[in-house]
Amino acid sequence: MTDLDLAAQIRLSELADRLRENDPLSIGTALFLDQVKAKVSEQLTPKLRSMSTDFVIKELLTASQAQKHRVTIRSVGTVQHIGNGIATLSGLPMVHLEELVSFPNRVQGMVLNLDVKHVDVILLGPDTGIRGGDLAEATGRRLSIPVGMSFLGRVVDSLGRPLDDNRPIMPSEFRNIERIAPGVIARAPVDTPLYTGTKKIDALLPLGRGQRELIVGDRQIGKTTLAIDTILSQKGTDVKCVYVSIGQKKTSVLNAIETLKAGGVMNQTTVMVSSPDDPPALRYLAPYAGVTIAEFFLDLGMDVLIVYDDLSKHADTYREISLLLRRPPGREAYPGDVFYLHSRLLERACRLNEENGGGSITALPIVTTQRGDISSYIVTNLISITDGQIVLDADAFNKGSKPAIDIGRSVSRVGSAAQEPAMKSMVGALKLELSQYEEVARFARFSTEVNDATKQQIERGQRVEAILKQGPHKPVKMEDQVILFYALTKGFMDTVDPADIPEFSKEMLVYVYNHAAQCVDQIRYRGDLNQEIEDELIREFDNFISYWEKKVKRTS
Repeated sequence: MTDLDLAAQIRLSELADRLRENDPLSIGTALFLDQVKAKVSEQLTPKLRSMSTDFVIKELLTASQAQKHRVTIRSVGTVQHIGNGIATLSGLPMVHLEELVSFPNRVQGMVLNLDVKHVDVILLGPDTGIRGGDLAEATGRRLSIPVGMSFLGRVVDSLGRPLDDNRPIMPSEFRNIERIAPGVIARAPVDTPLYTGTKKIDALLPLGRGQRELIVGDRQIGKTTLAIDTILSQKGTDVKCVYVSIGQKKTSVLNAIETLKAGGVMNQTTVMVSSPDDPPALRYLAPYAGVTIAEFFLDLGMDVLIVYDDLSKHADTYREISLLLRRPPGREAYPGDVFYLHSRLLERACRLNEENGGGSITALPIVTTQRGDISSYIVTNLISITDGQIVLDADAFNKGSKPAIDIGRSVSRVGSAAQEPAMKSMVGALKLELSQYEEVARFARFSTEVNDATKQQIERGQRVEAILKQGPHKPVKMEDQVILFYALTKGFMDTVDPADIPEFSKEMLVYVYNHAAQCVDQIRYRGDLNQEIEDELIREFDNFISYWEKKVKRTS
């Protein structure tokens, strides 16, 4: 053996000893070097004579790095029972709550219940092909969904998969659907208006960006219409919208999608659908997946409007799952943690301060009542979580008063802090006038004689009520509302019959747009009224009144 071969073996021996002493996990590498060292003199001697010792050591180290010994520990369970979207498994000793579990048919489930001897998993897909005795493996991951700008204009399910066509969605990233809401220090006050396009709401129950306003009412009296109109009124703004349908009929969802497309706001809206025939897990996860998509825009500093339609069905789904998981029922058969179900969801709606991007999520949850009872369990829970409620009255709806908002029971806890100065100055006393009118009109029905002051108050209230009426899917811009309320406040509608108020308002807006377009632009961009704008509006109102009176005389 040459001196070169001997030097190589000595270096190999030293390297093996050092690996054993410093890193017990490298025993496999040391053994590999021992094997190579034993064959140096037999097989590699001719080659070693033409190489330096350092080069040989380097080559051997490179080869040794490929010799890796891995120990894989799998957490496996056995299916004991399967049915109704719930799988009960034994085993899975190291599984965590909300961890994903994979089944033989490639369907995944999420752990929702941990017991001493078994684990309950809600399935995220059909249970076809899963049988008792099948093995299920814990993945070590939590449920996450794709998010990104490419979701705007698309219809997806609760897992972010497209439902509208076969075009794939290219996500920007994946996010866990459960997330801790921003803390108080990261938030900013709610003082920027978010206009809904509904005059009754924008004037009397103003909403701000970052607010949570509950929409309450019986079935089929316009709850979804209010929410869709709010999305429609965001056309031309920088507000992104997310509409989450939870257990709604597919025909209703299709109508909503068509309305959004016709209104020109689908390109800034994501529609998430969980239909009644979906597994309970997808209906349960839908609102959390929707707010996860909204939070992607929030973190980019954008303003987002999200609608949950509706949380009554979401609570019913959670009750169904909880009863299948053998959790003890409480009030109205709901589990005791149903308050936490919605509180952790709605707390994620907020407005962030400038240090955290300055974005906002405005939430409009919808809840269904039975015969106008707002004292039921889920409704009272949501009222205590949100920043106000818009209550719809079935009797008013049946009488033709649309939108059928009950002003007496509705409230916005943000109030005029989220109104532009122009709107605030016009509607300051409007809510009081309307409430007084309803009270006086109720007693006037039983009286044969009404004095002039009361008669004037009733006529004034009728005009206020008439100007607040509007049809579905016809949102009114903020500047148009200011002009109408200014004309009402200054007495330009006092001579107009209440039945003619809708037509009078429509023609007056057209006249103002044609003759005082600059005033309209200043109201839109400044949000305030100065003396110059008021003088020009009064002048154009006088001209329009003359035109209107001549028109009435011609038709009479």
